[in-house]
Amino acid sequence: CRTNGFRTIYLGQKNKGSMNYCRKFYLPILGVLLPAMLSCTSHSGPLVSPNGKIEVHFEMQDDTRPVYVISYRDSVVLESSRLGVVNNSIDFSRNMSLESVSVPKGIEDSYTLLHGKQSEITYRATEKTFRLRHQSGKVLEIIFRVSNDGVAFRYHFPGKSEQKHHISEEETTFNLPGGSRAWLEPLANVNTGFAQTNPSYEEYYKQNIPVGMPAPDSAGWAYPALFKTGTNWLLIFEAGMNGHYPGTRLQQQAPKGNYQVGFPQPGEQFPDGALYPQSKLSWSSPWRIIAIGSLETITESTLATDLARPAVLSDTSWINPGRASWSWAKLKDASITYEVQKRFIDYAAEMGWEYTLVDVNWNTTIGYERIAKLADYAASKGVGLFLWYNSSGSWNKTTYHPKSRLLTHEDRVEEFSKLQKMGIKGIKVDFFGGDGQSMIQYYLDIFKDAADYHLMVNTHGTTLPRGWHRTWPNLMTMESVKGFEYITFEQANADKAANHNTLLPFTRNVFSPMDYTPMSLTELNNTERKTTSTHELALPVLFTSGIQHYAETARGMEKVPDYVKSFVKRIPVSWDEMGFVDGYPGKLVVIARRKGEHWFVAGINGEKNPKKITLDLSFLPDNARGIMIGDGKTKFSFSHRNVTLSSSGMVEVSMKGNGGFVMLFNGNK
Repeated sequence: CRTNGFRTIYLGQKNKGSMNYCRKFYLPILGVLLPAMLSCTSHSGPLVSPNGKIEVHFEMQDDTRPVYVISYRDSVVLESSRLGVVNNSIDFSRNMSLESVSVPKGIEDSYTLLHGKQSEITYRATEKTFRLRHQSGKVLEIIFRVSNDGVAFRYHFPGKSEQKHHISEEETTFNLPGGSRAWLEPLANVNTGFAQTNPSYEEYYKQNIPVGMPAPDSAGWAYPALFKTGTNWLLIFEAGMNGHYPGTRLQQQAPKGNYQVGFPQPGEQFPDGALYPQSKLSWSSPWRIIAIGSLETITESTLATDLARPAVLSDTSWINPGRASWSWAKLKDASITYEVQKRFIDYAAEMGWEYTLVDVNWNTTIGYERIAKLADYAASKGVGLFLWYNSSGSWNKTTYHPKSRLLTHEDRVEEFSKLQKMGIKGIKVDFFGGDGQSMIQYYLDIFKDAADYHLMVNTHGTTLPRGWHRTWPNLMTMESVKGFEYITFEQANADKAANHNTLLPFTRNVFSPMDYTPMSLTELNNTERKTTSTHELALPVLFTSGIQHYAETARGMEKVPDYVKSFVKRIPVSWDEMGFVDGYPGKLVVIARRKGEHWFVAGINGEKNPKKITLDLSFLPDNARGIMIGDGKTKFSFSHRNVTLSSSGMVEVSMKGNGGFVMLFNGNK
């Protein structure tokens, strides 16, 4: 038994039920054997991943409190961590007895994603259910699954009941070993920031900090939460949100690196709706996810969609991932006029992009009748329109419009039927109110009603997509990131962009689509861009989003070399395969992505110093030929050369400070 970093001395022998009774002792420290600290019961042996590298040890501390320990390759990566919830004032984290343990069973699931880093996915795991009974007689089941890329678990209250049950606290913790480091995004307190629109997951990550450092605000830390313990990495997230639970986070305080799941703050709910979890029985919580392994394992993991509910739409023929022109990125509110949007439709058509996004206030600056004409014009060019909406009712002070037209099912039916008749392809919905259970349900209601009218969805000012793009394939992307628009607001954001960009593929964008709105290849109006143009060119390959809204304008695109423009035209948004090549959070990232027979390789430098790196591209065929676009002599220029891989598959790449590169190869091994 290995718990909390202590050694265990076994007392007695295995009895019926395969239970090993043990008592934990400190190891001798400075020649003194400290007294026994804690009794534990290890049940049925560890739950082991299919490849044998990850083990989960479920235990009952003092025979009454459920805890778990996770090891990876014989190293403890999570020490003794609490399990349980407080439901209807019953604390299911203590005064519990273990009633039964299921026989381990194999889980296998295969599914297809319309967009993301991988199209065809197979999930394999081993599952075990621990059935516990509280001294009150009430039952809680804890279901664990272990796959080759991590651990997932959730709580389940069995039985049937029309009575609503309420959870006031979740006792789940993630207890990191001492000396571990963390990369964490603070959550902003509710009703702060621009027009009181927080939380919207738009803060900068605190990087390489000691575990246990408190979050700046009482709202706590956001998912995905990245940790390094020894040479191993962990990424904590959640998935399987069905409207019966709020979105959670990690609490502000984490004494000695023991992070507890936290609930949203009061005010993060739909008006008069539920904030904390409540449901009839039977009732399952979302999955708590811990991706575990190397950086390669972390970045390539698909656990959030693996654990998400399967797609609920039988017909997805009308859903088409794609690229979009977008005037607001650089030209802001004044660009939302009929003539400017017509030019951006022409731009999308010339680039071979599928969509144009018409942003804020279109209902007054253009109007419904002219939007219908604009949609007809776009259709004649082979381009579809997305229209912007303000989701909010009373929960913030935003004035952008159309506003408050999606608050009820009846409102949505009225609005979406108009859009469908006009030939609108999708909506961008902004300014949501947080993570309360009723607000999570609001998202799901929008996805469902939009699907009924064949509308794709993008959300901004938003929570995280917790595997939802599998369940609702018409959900194309969500913002939940400090993206490009912030670079146009303040110089401080432009100064941090390179570092920030090299962190996102290891955190926010690992599991879910991210509408960062990348790629400004030319100058900005109000700030000085600190990244090179090739760094910017790499972002649409590095960042995944079902709709990739490009920040660069037609006039900017006219200034770049033809080979750059040609490369941009070829970048897809749905990928068949991806592979981590090199990198470290906040310093460097290189990722390869395949679409059909074409491999795209992109990398960016997150630091001011130039870098020369050697890449292992041996996954490509021998003597593969392609092109490479790299940094030029100036920040806004490019270099271009042909590349033929040697038999070893190794290639050297140089990048300027805050620079980058892209490669494109034909052929698939």
